[in-house]
Amino acid sequence: MYSEQVTKEELTDEEVLALSVSDPEAFVYIVRRYEEAFKRKVRKILHSEEDVEDVVQEAFTKIYLHAERFKKVEGASFKSWGYTIVMNTAFTVYRKRQRETSRSTPMSPEMYESLPDTVHEESFGLELSDVVISVFAKMPEQLSRVLSRHFIQQVPQQTIAEEEGVTVGAIKTRVHRAKAQFRELQEQFAPFV
Repeated sequence: MYSEQVTKEELTDEEVLALSVSDPEAFVYIVRRYEEAFKRKVRKILHSEEDVEDVVQEAFTKIYLHAERFKKVEGASFKSWGYTIVMNTAFTVYRKRQRETSRSTPMSPEMYESLPDTVHEESFGLELSDVVISVFAKMPEQLSRVLSRHFIQQVPQQTIAEEEGVTVGAIKTRVHRAKAQFRELQEQFAPFV
């Protein structure tokens, strides 16, 4: 199928995925390319390393089992398809853990104010948690971490600055940028709430 001259490392993700349908050993190249990136994304949602490992393994299994279904179309690459699968798997585990513990993270007034006006108090529950998690997952790690630490975990900016090794002013700037990006991204999810 592919020239002996071209190694699997040189193939695109889409080509390796297609090859893995007939040559299962080729799938290891997909795993090598995405395993650490997938774990970083999942850690933003699940904080148990065991859950992170399980989710990433399950996502790779789904990707492999459904490799024949993947069709490259403009604007949708393997990367976006793979991240969708891993994030959906992570959200499923998150919801399961939330049901098991019957606890949810209380929202601070600042976080509440950043939500769209179309969200009503009676809809605060699992759906809102999913929106917040989805938005956080789409944000750069540095911004989502600062926003989560300050607004969800209620950590003072001074403490965050010390942890990050930067000034309080830098943290204030990050919080401001994170809030702006949160508002922008949450609009994409508002229709689902």
